[in-house]
Amino acid sequence: MTTPTPPAVVLRPITDAEYPDWKDLTATSFAAGIGPVRGLNADEAVKFAYEETERLLPDGPATEHHLIWIAEAGDEPVGSLWISLRSKIPFIFGIEVDSTQRGKGYGRAIMLAGQDECRRLGHTQIDLNVFADNTTAVGLYDSLGYAVISQQMRLDL
Repeated sequence: MTTPTPPAVVLRPITDAEYPDWKDLTATSFAAGIGPVRGLNADEAVKFAYEETERLLPDGPATEHHLIWIAEAGDEPVGSLWISLRSKIPFIFGIEVDSTQRGKGYGRAIMLAGQDECRRLGHTQIDLNVFADNTTAVGLYDSLGYAVISQQMRLDL
């Protein structure tokens, strides 16, 4: 079975005006994943997610070695991508497809555009983390050729 051609997207830098809403969405999304993993209630998870975002992006979208893009299809924003270049290998901190645009191939398109951008910058690898219960994302990353390089496991007692 062949993978359908993803829709075309263009990545553009996030604007200062877009950043507060993006930050809220990013923190909320991260909190939903990290909360259960760390045993945090909803309020604790959101607090932790905002603290981490502030720590990683102290200067917002102008933070050195971080790329935050809005993905557009035509003139319509369909998602976002956040990649850190602090390490030798770029690290995807976040990819988000707008809730009204899911299931249309934009996740794949955003990932491919981000990979192209990293290649353009001279990188030959890219890393990310995904929570095991995010089966949609795991499936996407598998289909794009990402390989598991480490695995954290837990036993509930």
